[in-house]
Amino acid sequence: MLSDQGSLIAYDVRRSDRARRVRVRVERDARVEVVLPRRAPAAAAERAVRELRPWIERRLAHAARQQAAVAARGDSLPYLGISLRLHAEPDRAQVTRRGDELLVPADARARGALERWYRRMAREEISARLARACARSGLSYSRLTIRDQRTRWGSCSRAGTLSFNWRLLLAPEEVLDYVIWHEVCHLAVPDHSPRFWALVADHCPDHRERAAWLRTNAATLVL
Repeated sequence: MLSDQGSLIAYDVRRSDRARRVRVRVERDARVEVVLPRRAPAAAAERAVRELRPWIERRLAHAARQQAAVAARGDSLPYLGISLRLHAEPDRAQVTRRGDELLVPADARARGALERWYRRMAREEISARLARACARSGLSYSRLTIRDQRTRWGSCSRAGTLSFNWRLLLAPEEVLDYVIWHEVCHLAVPDHSPRFWALVADHCPDHRERAAWLRTNAATLVL
């Protein structure tokens, strides 16, 4: 914990054998973490937090705004740009959509049931959109996986496996489409060279705006 001019910033310290320098992270849950190389003195953590205080405070304020946006949903969840109201039913075990409602379990099983439903829908939504993107681009992939990566929204392996984060269904439809096009273009160009970005722009002209939305609102894409 850091004391500076009467105020406090709490932080956690994590030692890492792979770290070559001190790193400070502000997580999406507003937790501050300092990563120290294994042999670095403990005082290095406090020194880093002191030096980066203005940046940390900006990131904490941003995290607070994101948490407020999530709280403002009330009893609803976003789904590709629309709002689905949650309706709890005591004897229900699985989530079912009925129009603009999601019928969910009325007990502690609701969180897990909701994630399973979003994962199922992610596979359906993304499979259909991938098929259209591949038909339009003349490209093909080998396999689709739906995952829950901590910091990545999509990936493309050398073998042509495309992976997408199910939480993209909590974002607007155009953001999901951008991530799909991003990974489809990697089937043709595996790096982030100017050639790659030119290909992305051909299929998704406003990709910069969509990527900026994702960076700004990433912390809100939670159940």
